[in-house]
Amino acid sequence: MSTTSTRGLARPAPAKAAPARPRRGLRGSPTFNFWLFCGPFLVGLAIFVYAPILWSLWLSFFEARFTVTPDKFVGFENYTYMLTNDDFVGSLGTFTAFAAFIVPTTWALSLGLALLVNRLRFMRAFFRSVFFLPTACSYVAASLIWKMSIFSGVRFGLMNTVLGWFGIENIAWLVDPDPPWYWLVIVTARLWLQSGFYMILFLAALQNIPGELYEAAAIDGAKPGWQTFRHITLPQLRATSTAVILLLLIAAYQAFDEFYNLLSKTTWGRPPLVELYYKALGESQDYGAGSAGAVILTVLICAVTLLQGKFLGFGRGEEAK
Repeated sequence: MSTTSTRGLARPAPAKAAPARPRRGLRGSPTFNFWLFCGPFLVGLAIFVYAPILWSLWLSFFEARFTVTPDKFVGFENYTYMLTNDDFVGSLGTFTAFAAFIVPTTWALSLGLALLVNRLRFMRAFFRSVFFLPTACSYVAASLIWKMSIFSGVRFGLMNTVLGWFGIENIAWLVDPDPPWYWLVIVTARLWLQSGFYMILFLAALQNIPGELYEAAAIDGAKPGWQTFRHITLPQLRATSTAVILLLLIAAYQAFDEFYNLLSKTTWGRPPLVELYYKALGESQDYGAGSAGAVILTVLICAVTLLQGKFLGFGRGEEAK
């Protein structure tokens, strides 16, 4: 009887062990992971970007000839010298006109390529890759190809060979500034190099436009083509167009590689960065004046960018537009 009663009694449940607390050491913290991945990049950014910028700003107030550790403070004399230097001021004016031409031309060409590729029903990926491929080419390599093969200036050059078929004399594309044929060489090289990248930006924006907008426009009687492009496609590309124009404007003022390689032995057609390169690393090695010119160029780019953003409405919400 006692055995039966004992078997019928419920045994007490074993005590549950307390759940082990997760060990949160330094390695598992989000802060540690952030600095682990971003720390080396931030250190490199501080050493190779921010430190040279501050150093250049500091040098612009000193007489720094053949030295980067000057001790003679000259105030704003370097800025006055650069703003009254005909070569530097001329390069700023010339490349303001260059930016006014190359920016809308590249914008229109990139948008046109994006529209054409977006309308394809087959081999879209192939043509997208073909137009984007020049972006991977080095500016130096492309400049040498343009200079030594396409626009070489001799009768064996590609362009002069084509012109010879029509009875036109050879043209020295990069030798004589009058007429300024060198601009054709520079503009075509830059269009070939950068149009594919901005085409990808426009193509991504085009593919994000809802198809319902075009369907509603067709129901309302809008004709496909220019009318649809003007009232639907172009307004939907406003943000992308603003970003593209901003990037193109900055790139135009920062042009260096193609100009230096195409016009390295000339004194005309130099962009501001090439002019500053010869000023700081030429025979005079005037780092103070070169740094002052770099600061002036930076301020000019920032001012033009802000004016452009204000004019185009960059950063404003949809309600403000």
